[in-house]
Amino acid sequence: MRAFRAGLLAACLLVGHCPPAVAEPRPSSREVERARQTVRERSKELGRTNAELATAQARLDELAAEVGRLVEAYNGERVRLRQAEEARTQAQARLAAADAEVERVRQDVALLATDDHGGLGLMKPLVGMILDQGGTDGFLHRAGMLGHLRSERSALLRNMRDAQEVAAILRAQAANAHAAQRAAAERARLAKAAAREAVARQRRETRALRARKDRLQRKVDAARSRAELLARKRAAAARGLVTGGSAIGDVAANWALTQLGKPYVWAADGPGSYDCSGLTMRAWERAGVRLDHWTGTQWTSGPRVPFDQLRRGDLLFFGHTADSSAIHHVGIYVGRGQMVHAPQTGDVVRVASIWRGDLVGATRPR
Repeated sequence: MRAFRAGLLAACLLVGHCPPAVAEPRPSSREVERARQTVRERSKELGRTNAELATAQARLDELAAEVGRLVEAYNGERVRLRQAEEARTQAQARLAAADAEVERVRQDVALLATDDHGGLGLMKPLVGMILDQGGTDGFLHRAGMLGHLRSERSALLRNMRDAQEVAAILRAQAANAHAAQRAAAERARLAKAAAREAVARQRRETRALRARKDRLQRKVDAARSRAELLARKRAAAARGLVTGGSAIGDVAANWALTQLGKPYVWAADGPGSYDCSGLTMRAWERAGVRLDHWTGTQWTSGPRVPFDQLRRGDLLFFGHTADSSAIHHVGIYVGRGQMVHAPQTGDVVRVASIWRGDLVGATRPR
């Protein structure tokens, strides 16, 4: 039906006669107030959620600090593990030396025992003294030899006992070092696992918070956009922005005002979202004029219009220069120095002032 009316308007303009265009219904004050009340309620919810998010963010900060502490704990346990490995290696080296000494002394004692087992051993000098016929000098000489042999045997036994004690101590040290190494390795493993779990928990909570915030923000934006749409329609009707005039530009401008609150999406041309040139293309399509989805050709779609002669529906272009390749934005004039446009990613179709530093010109499509 809208397309039919738009075609009828275009045809009538060609023959110089046109019936009045049907105006958008003016929202009642009650509708506007209900929409604003919804905004207030959802804004309160957003406020509560923002407070919860602030608390959650504080928890996330604490968690991030805890993750850092656990990572450093893991690094510390790795250092202790390396120290335990070095201590164990040193203890094993000392133990090997002590075992070698025990073995050497054991061989000496074994030789002594062999001598004792094969003959009279230490009894030989004593028997010799008893049976000796060599006189007093010979007796004293053999008595001295007997004392020396006893002393040598005692020294060998003491050395063996000492070596065994040292080996036992070093063996215990090596065992302790090995146990310390295993304990350090287990602490390192647990610290690493704790750090990984903390990081994973932080990421999960962050994703959940972001999703929750985005959902709530969309609800608030939708309520605010509806309230803004109704309020702007009512105010625009009062100011004469939405009119029942027959000009083809009014059709484009009036339709653009019905799209307020819809999100900007790059390269979109409706019906649920728009970018800047997609919105203006569809607005003029409703008026029966075909435009490309590109500011470059929309800029050349009609004659240039001085700013003091703007009419509703005229296209306003923004860029670094008036060259078509430098134009980056377009809006549609709705009167009173205002335009409807789809601003940028994250924003919605809205009414804004036309007076910006990058305004370079206006065109009246035909």
